[in-house]
Amino acid sequence: VHNEPNQTSNAALPAPRFAFAWASAVYALCTLSLAYPALSGKFLVSTHSDQYIAGYAFRDFAARTLRDTGHFPLWNPYLFGGLPYVAAMHGDIFYPTFLLRMIMPTDAAMTWGFAIHLFLAGIFAFGFFRIIGYGFYASLIGGIAYMMGGQLASLVSPGHDGKLFVSALFPLALWMLYAGFRQGKKWAWGVFALTIGLAVLSPHPQLLQYMLLTCGAYSLYLAFSQVDGNKLARDTSLRRLGAAFATVLIGAAIGAIQYLPVRAYVPWSPRAGGLPSYDVATSYAWPVEELLNTYLPQFSGMLDAYWGQNRIHLHSEYIGAVVLMLMGAAFIKLRRDRSKGHLYFWICALVIALLWALGGHTPFYHIPYALVPGTKFFRAPATIFFVGAFAISLLACAGVEKILARQVAQKYFVGWAAVAAAIALLASVGGLTGIAQSIGNDAQYDRILANSSHVIAGAWRSFVFVALTSALAIVFLRGRIDAKKFAVGLAAIAAIDLWTIMRLYWIFSAPASQLFATDMLINAIKKQPQPTRVLSLALAKPRDPFLGGDALMVHDVRQVLGYHGNQLGRYNTFLGADEEYKQLVNPNAWKLLNIQYVLADVPDLGFIANIERIAGPERNAAGTDEYLFRLPGESPYAWVAPVMMKAPDALTLPTVLDSRFDVTRVALFDTSSKVQAVSDVKELPPALPIRATVTHYEAGRADLELSAPAPQGSALLVSENYYPGWKATVDGKPAKTDRADYTLVGVELPAGAKKISLTFDSPEYHTGKAITLAAIVAALVILTVGALAERRTVA
Repeated sequence: VHNEPNQTSNAALPAPRFAFAWASAVYALCTLSLAYPALSGKFLVSTHSDQYIAGYAFRDFAARTLRDTGHFPLWNPYLFGGLPYVAAMHGDIFYPTFLLRMIMPTDAAMTWGFAIHLFLAGIFAFGFFRIIGYGFYASLIGGIAYMMGGQLASLVSPGHDGKLFVSALFPLALWMLYAGFRQGKKWAWGVFALTIGLAVLSPHPQLLQYMLLTCGAYSLYLAFSQVDGNKLARDTSLRRLGAAFATVLIGAAIGAIQYLPVRAYVPWSPRAGGLPSYDVATSYAWPVEELLNTYLPQFSGMLDAYWGQNRIHLHSEYIGAVVLMLMGAAFIKLRRDRSKGHLYFWICALVIALLWALGGHTPFYHIPYALVPGTKFFRAPATIFFVGAFAISLLACAGVEKILARQVAQKYFVGWAAVAAAIALLASVGGLTGIAQSIGNDAQYDRILANSSHVIAGAWRSFVFVALTSALAIVFLRGRIDAKKFAVGLAAIAAIDLWTIMRLYWIFSAPASQLFATDMLINAIKKQPQPTRVLSLALAKPRDPFLGGDALMVHDVRQVLGYHGNQLGRYNTFLGADEEYKQLVNPNAWKLLNIQYVLADVPDLGFIANIERIAGPERNAAGTDEYLFRLPGESPYAWVAPVMMKAPDALTLPTVLDSRFDVTRVALFDTSSKVQAVSDVKELPPALPIRATVTHYEAGRADLELSAPAPQGSALLVSENYYPGWKATVDGKPAKTDRADYTLVGVELPAGAKKISLTFDSPEYHTGKAITLAAIVAALVILTVGALAERRTVA
């Protein structure tokens, strides 16, 4: 949907015919200038991307499950002993990008998901700028500034698709708010509800929070301020505020399919209590000195050349030299600007976003940390600056309008060129490197020095674009070219300026079929007749997805560890995660967790007693020489314990990890369990000679058969993490299932039991699914009824 602007542009430069189509073509060209390798089947992923380490495995698992079974997976058995797939969150499970994975390979779908949302960011920003009154060319440049700036376009480098999704939806939400509040478009509330729902499903709760806070503030501004000289009647304001609030609730309900399971999971999550401290919450904030990156992106080093305070820096803060010039022009004669109310609002939004992004580098962050719900659960406050980037893009729109209206003097551009030249000269004589060295520490000295040539080249690059923009503007202001040629040239220079930096972050690789190809060692593990779990260790080469990530999941190999971050907190405690997973060398942990193999990138694991190397070296798809080892002893997927007892966690954990304790002789259930445990055992009975064989295994389901009938009072222990939702039947009848041996699934067995079936389900998922579908219908009804009402009014 698109609306004509509600006021005459400051510059008498009419929009072209089919303006929205022309803008779409420009944004498509900008997108393809970065994404064109995807046309030849390349995968938008690099070795430092989250998508390389984990994201591809997450999404491919869901895509395969959905194609094969017709439903989403609810249990992920392949990482950290097993975890609920929906509740623990595995990326954009229900976001519409999952549909792309139904019609094309997962890697291609992920690549085009990024590209499509970059395009949408531009077109939605353009639509918003137009509806609030800016001309076609100013809005076109504003959209370029938003979509091609570092806050959005560089997010592909770390693989942060959820951030890009929310950032792209943000201007659409603002667009609908303006249409609903100021133009009385009832259909806009339906689109707004769907937009919020999509943002909830992204799912990136941190950026969702920032989006909702900004939309809330903007709603209050639209409701009660004089926007372009007009103020709504009080009853109208309150009625439309009510509509906005109601549609936010509908949008939130659209996300119920994801967040009802997440809510139930919170007590089980390692993040249940929030982040441990203010220092952790302010980690990955924006260091003050790195503000210079908005003009000179090479200052703190790009990608691997980064030397700054944060441990890694895979994105770019580059706003654009040209965009900054245009933004500055917006402040000229600001008090006489007819849109000054809007500009003041977004200037305030920019200041707040900047202070928030700086995190612990200023005292300001104590305010949201203390007052804003949810803030204590998030780190990386710098991620809020997509709001600041949008504000800058809007100010750039205003700046273009003022230049087109000839309200900006030539000396403004001469001044910019002089400052840009001074910065370039300062860089050339080592001044900026000296400043960096005065900021950095001794450990950063060599990296700063190595980066100096990039700083010099970058400073002159920025100067060139400032000079080109200044020359073009001066030629226009002197009447040498007309306004249309100036605007087109300005859009091209702004886009090329941003492209020269952002292209470095769009790193493509071979298709996933090559990146995650199988090898001899993986095939050897998969040939095992019974389910087994593998401990993969990256001891020599970091960021190998097969050893330090989730690539084994692509091949349906169950891992002891992996890369996730929201695995079951109880599992972390069991393995001693806070003490560098010290229990990984404990034979009792091997038995309980079904660990039979170790996959490592070194030929000798002397720190593990009696381990046997059985294969290797074998070069994997990541180029690492791997070795496969077998651990001593038996570690079956399931076993029958002759007796059940109850004990509190404080006693159970040290007991099951004690090397003197035989885990096969008793099943220790929690004291809250309803199993019929005994309490007067003086001596544990011997282990049973009964073998439990898996006859069918898939994610969230296991069928087992016992080699002999189970005795009365026995229990089956299964090497899957327990989480509410596991159900069992024994010989076709329901059986009590609960948590045993601190973290495993335990099933009470009646006398004579032979066949056991385990399945995982999520009641919260099914309830959430029903709520989501109802909320989508409600939003569509609002949209349709509103559109029909407007059509009747027009008629």
